[in-house]
Amino acid sequence: MPKAWTAIAVAAAALFVAGASAVDLAVGRAARGPANATSPARDATRELKWDSGTASWLVAWYSGAGSWVGNDFDLSAVKTYPFLRTVRVYSYPGWPNRSWDGWRIAIYSFARGVPGAMIWPTSGQPKFVKGKTSGYGWQEFAVNWNLPSGVRTFLPAVEQFYDYPKCDPHAVDDNPSFLKHSWAYYQGVWQLNSNKYGYYNVMLRVVMDDEHNPGVAATSIGRVKALYY
Repeated sequence: MPKAWTAIAVAAAALFVAGASAVDLAVGRAARGPANATSPARDATRELKWDSGTASWLVAWYSGAGSWVGNDFDLSAVKTYPFLRTVRVYSYPGWPNRSWDGWRIAIYSFARGVPGAMIWPTSGQPKFVKGKTSGYGWQEFAVNWNLPSGVRTFLPAVEQFYDYPKCDPHAVDDNPSFLKHSWAYYQGVWQLNSNKYGYYNVMLRVVMDDEHNPGVAATSIGRVKALYY
């Protein structure tokens, strides 16, 4: 465990979503320090994120099945990058237990300002994934999927799946200003993420690429890459 991080407290927090009971979250506080760097970007990739890069709290629901968090993203600024390569989730295997237990990930539609139906996996069943690092870090999970034509906004999300304490937490960053792009799904309802600790931006990112863009000829990609290699 990095010296910059030391778990110093565990507390219960209220999740302010419709239908939630008074106490539904376990929260682990860690001494603040920078997140480890994600894999370096290449000329063909773009990382989309809302977090500051520094975690403040690790969060776990007492009941994990059906409990999701995610971030909405808009491709307007990176319209030539329609291929969703990976989902990145910041976490730590040492709390609340000492092992990786696994999450499920999925991509949801996002229209008119609210999350919608699951659009990936196309089977309708979320993909089960597990972290790999021995300490705090970004866990990377392959998606490798072209967003459907016309889809500009979407919401990648992670489901805790297992109950506390035999589960894996997600993290929120150290920015006290809520950017209002992080969402929580609990007891059948999507709401903007919230808890009583004042840090709501979920540390979940996606990496997009343009190497699989069906609208760009392979020869064109080769010419572009020749400028960088």
